[in-house]
Amino acid sequence: MELKPFKRESVMPLPVAFISTKSKDGIRNIAPYGCVMPVLRPLDLICIATAKRRDTLDNIRDTGEFVVNLAGADFADKVIPTAKFIPSDQDEFEFAGLDEKGSKKISAPGIKGCYAWMECELFKLYEEASYILIMGKVVHLEVADEVYGEDGLCNVNKSRPLMMMGADNGMHFCTVEEIGKFEPFGAMFPEGNDPLAKMYKENNSA
Repeated sequence: MELKPFKRESVMPLPVAFISTKSKDGIRNIAPYGCVMPVLRPLDLICIATAKRRDTLDNIRDTGEFVVNLAGADFADKVIPTAKFIPSDQDEFEFAGLDEKGSKKISAPGIKGCYAWMECELFKLYEEASYILIMGKVVHLEVADEVYGEDGLCNVNKSRPLMMMGADNGMHFCTVEEIGKFEPFGAMFPEGNDPLAKMYKENNSA
């Protein structure tokens, strides 16, 4: 079956990340984003694709800060309340019934109840005619102890990351699961040596 090119989310699961910000006047904002990705394994950058008219984007431009909150499947009912348009002078934490988690390195708060939080400072904006790519530098990364193992793996069976598949009439929410298959990074390189292995050993935690 051939599909129209814009229907990428019909065949590609997207993460649902909640981006929390504060306006220059201190008003708290939350918005769900699906087009979120880390930029290469050895770097501390994250990329978010956004439409041009968003309070989240305005706040990031004004303050240079935001938090990428990674939530479990139990946050599925918070997608629409945080996606709805409300006046920019209203507190979206209160509107969505969510509690804030204090950040360590920036003033924008995280969202309590998520399993991981990336505190970010604006690195660069790449602007095109119909969209903007927000490049953020992760200045503090935190994960809930109960979902993170000593081997550096976030247990998806415990965290149940919130994901989304698009259909013609809306969003279907889902999560991921382990399939019992593992390969070391080094398997891709000559003699099985991962060139980034030392970085993980030296800086496994902040």
